[in-house]
Amino acid sequence: MRKRPAATAAALLTACALTCGLIGAAVAAPDQATDGGRTGRTTVATATDSVTHEENERVPEGARWTQHYFPSSDGSKTELHADVLLPEKLPEGAKVPVIMSAGAYFGHSGEMEVEEEHAGPSERFQDLLEGTDLFDKGYAFVMVDTRGFGGSTGCLDLGGPGDQADVKAAIDWSAKQPWSTGSVGMYGKSFDAYTGLLGNNVKHDALKAVVAQEPIWDLYQQLHSNGVPRPNSVQLPTSYNRIAGLAQLTDENKRYRTNAAYEKKHPECLVLNSFGPSIGDPDDPYWKDRSPARNAKGTATPLLFTQGTAETNTLPVGMEEFLDNHRGPQRAWIGPWGHVRGNERTQDGKLAMGRANWFKETLSFFDEHLKGIDPKIQDPNYAVQDNLGNWRAEKSWPTANRSANLRLGNGSYVDSGAGSQPTSPEEESGRDAGSFLVWSGPLETATRVTGTPRITMTAKGEGNVMVKLYDVDEDGNAVAFDERVSRLDRDRLDIGLKSTDWTLRAGHRLAVEIGSVRTGDWLDTPSKQNIRISSARLQLPLDNPAEDIATGGDRAPWLDTFTQINAAQLKPGPATFTVPPARARR
Repeated sequence: MRKRPAATAAALLTACALTCGLIGAAVAAPDQATDGGRTGRTTVATATDSVTHEENERVPEGARWTQHYFPSSDGSKTELHADVLLPEKLPEGAKVPVIMSAGAYFGHSGEMEVEEEHAGPSERFQDLLEGTDLFDKGYAFVMVDTRGFGGSTGCLDLGGPGDQADVKAAIDWSAKQPWSTGSVGMYGKSFDAYTGLLGNNVKHDALKAVVAQEPIWDLYQQLHSNGVPRPNSVQLPTSYNRIAGLAQLTDENKRYRTNAAYEKKHPECLVLNSFGPSIGDPDDPYWKDRSPARNAKGTATPLLFTQGTAETNTLPVGMEEFLDNHRGPQRAWIGPWGHVRGNERTQDGKLAMGRANWFKETLSFFDEHLKGIDPKIQDPNYAVQDNLGNWRAEKSWPTANRSANLRLGNGSYVDSGAGSQPTSPEEESGRDAGSFLVWSGPLETATRVTGTPRITMTAKGEGNVMVKLYDVDEDGNAVAFDERVSRLDRDRLDIGLKSTDWTLRAGHRLAVEIGSVRTGDWLDTPSKQNIRISSARLQLPLDNPAEDIATGGDRAPWLDTFTQINAAQLKPGPATFTVPPARARR
């Protein structure tokens, strides 16, 4: 597979709010590539004529590739395209369980730009195929283009009712093929992890397990925060419109190329896709339809997921709501990393999440739920890394032993909208300050904030508010570890922050900053008005780290970068509240 140039890749990854998460360094520009030394063997599969690696080098070794088309489940006449990879030596009449992934990134010409010269199946999850020896282990792998992408027709839908119908149809189709045992698992990262959660929510009996790395739990909370949009509310539809319009390859069959050109005959698709993410009302049906968290009530598909608490891409928002609503078995890796895969490594070879054996655990999970094979190793339900780099095993998450409701009191600020170059709160004072700080006393013992903090307050004035939590040591060295923002569109606010897992050391203090939006990751419109805050309260879910049960893993490399990016120097103020120690676990 030809690699995009590094500068192009960086620009695309910045522009796309839900990146493909590609692994590996870029080595050549498209017009400089040598086609990887390929010999020109470019046989293209059909539904009845399978193709092996010897006939088309884009086909993984040990697999046979076929292409198929089937209708979505909503009666819309949307036609879906699937690439199927079966074990090359699968005997006639034999059946295997299916690992299926559905989404935007499986187009034959490339994931985010045209990268290939000859038709063939996507290499997006080549790491999974190789890391698990998936075909030797007796599985099929199916990649389905959701509507608007690759070889499928229809208007792209960003996880809405159309995508949900596509996922349901893909599960149903995968389960009913003559080579399928009828047991289906879903696998993905980012957007195709999002569709995995959608798969859970459609409640199809054939879906036996979902593995979702860095998914979207709630699209509104991903793109907005209480009426304030993030830049990716604009960038996301632009990026996906571009993917939907990628040029196709000359040796592709006519049906594939015709389906891929659907947007040319239906330009309204791209217009509607650009409009939806700009809707500011969180109660609009557009957002209700695109909330896996809200719609997970009563679901029970076994779930293995990863979530970076230091994510800047697919944020840890809506996660706790999903987990509360989901009734099935849950397994997870949670910790302070960015938008990476469980197996991904940094340029210097370190595991990006800090924990080994992602593919062993993934395969064991699928074996258990798709084949009925008991695990040889009992991995923890939740493997969690905190900000100190320590890994622990938990039966569930969050495991909060105390919910502290802390009185923060009153204050005022000017909604100045400091933007991407904020003034330190220590450099402002008086009536024109852009924020105010409220301080705890030094903690008596190490205490962990685990789960989703919430803050309530009464606000007088028009504009915006940002809430930040800082971990501050004895010398005033601070790290902002959580934040969210809100429009002041009602007098009484109730703001959920991002889910976190942050240990405050003994002697450290918690500082809460309330004020104008002071970072560049929001498209706020400052009012320049004076805002008065009263009756502010912070609800903190707390845990006792002294009771941790250690499990294997190293410090996630991204943690050091996250700490540096969010560092501040603060002058400690008088203590007005106390963070109590967490109770012993029952």
